[in-house]
Amino acid sequence: MERFEEIHEARLLLGLPQRATMAETKASYKKLMGRWHPDRCAENKRECEETSKKIIAAYKVILAYCEQYRFSFSREDIMEHASEEEFWLERFGRDSSWGVP
Repeated sequence: MERFEEIHEARLLLGLPQRATMAETKASYKKLMGRWHPDRCAENKRECEETSKKIIAAYKVILAYCEQYRFSFSREDIMEHASEEEFWLERFGRDSSWGVP
């Protein structure tokens, strides 16, 4: 399976959107494991075991991808994800005419 397909399938299994933070990824994993963990699954233990194995494998694929991902620490990229407050401070500073003390 191509690397993209493997990551894409893992993302879908974990119910992640196209862009997700590590916090969202971990939360989704925990939620799914809470539902499908064999120790918590009374109905069909075999199905729960198989599904939990798939969830764990998908989570490992996502973690491996994230560990190899290169993050940019350039000013431009960081400012692209700036909060609204950081955006305004960057452009207008602490000018009292803008209501910023």
